[in-house]
Amino acid sequence: MSTTRSTTAGKRPHTLQLVGGNQQLANLCGPLDENLRQIAQAFDVTISRRGNRFSCRGERAPEAAQALRWFHERSAHAPLSLDALQLGLVELSNRGTAAPAQQAPHHALPDLPPVDEDGIVLRTRKSDLRPRTPHQREYLSAILKHDVTFGVGPAGTGKTWLAVACAIDALERESVSRLVLTRPAVEAGERLGFLPGDLVQKVDPYLRPLYDALYDLLGFEKTQRLFDKQTIEIAPLAYMRGRTLNHAFIILDEAQNTTPEQMKMFLTRIGFGSKAVINGDPSQVDLPKGHQSGLLHALDVLDGVVGIAQTRFTSRDVVRHPLVGRIVDAYEQAGDHVS
Repeated sequence: MSTTRSTTAGKRPHTLQLVGGNQQLANLCGPLDENLRQIAQAFDVTISRRGNRFSCRGERAPEAAQALRWFHERSAHAPLSLDALQLGLVELSNRGTAAPAQQAPHHALPDLPPVDEDGIVLRTRKSDLRPRTPHQREYLSAILKHDVTFGVGPAGTGKTWLAVACAIDALERESVSRLVLTRPAVEAGERLGFLPGDLVQKVDPYLRPLYDALYDLLGFEKTQRLFDKQTIEIAPLAYMRGRTLNHAFIILDEAQNTTPEQMKMFLTRIGFGSKAVINGDPSQVDLPKGHQSGLLHALDVLDGVVGIAQTRFTSRDVVRHPLVGRIVDAYEQAGDHVS
């Protein structure tokens, strides 16, 4: 018998029996029942197991039991990795697992399709790439339908990663001829001093999230080839002035650290056949005290302008470790906006 504990004690346990072989059961539970611990923590319950019989105790025991059955179905052919488990928990939290299991029969459990039900399919090397939350679905749809899209919300909601995925898709479909990645070079409360090297080497540390997404979605070698051919360009925001970017997919990351003047300058660089995605987290502004964020200013000024879309993410859209969403909520409740 193995027991997985959380912080909440329940009155009456919710039990279920999962039908399947020992290997499927092992795929569900993970090494030393690590997956069960993650599920228990996510729903704030205690999960006990004897063979293929599970007992969930806590206020959200029916939801936890429903999640166990859902994950068990997806463990039939391969082990349930920790990454897949945590992404699944995000999806379940956004698809309404709150109905008690006894009121939601087995066939009524939320079923997540391999691709987005709205038909959003992006050409990247990630075959399972799809929006995980309603706001992510709204964001992808906005990027595909509009020339300028703002993605606003906390860290970990997939703003940068999905924007890069859309950029790669546009490049693969030859709807744009190059990708331009930019962000303001503002340090997050630190002073790094003089950085050696050429322009790209100086800016590289600030653009690491964009690089990580490119390597993940394209692969290291292909990314390097596209850099060598200048199909992918690193353009520090300060060096964008005076340019017109035609047939390009432009991503401005960390836009909360732009000034209103910089934001206006950036938005007026957009040329024919181009798309721009502007991402930022208003709670992590690193501008000197007393300076207005260009992102917040633009969201207000451009609200309702035809051809421009805005998607606002919340902690429920965080697709990192489940704790990240709870951390974001805790800071918001405390009214503490220190980054």
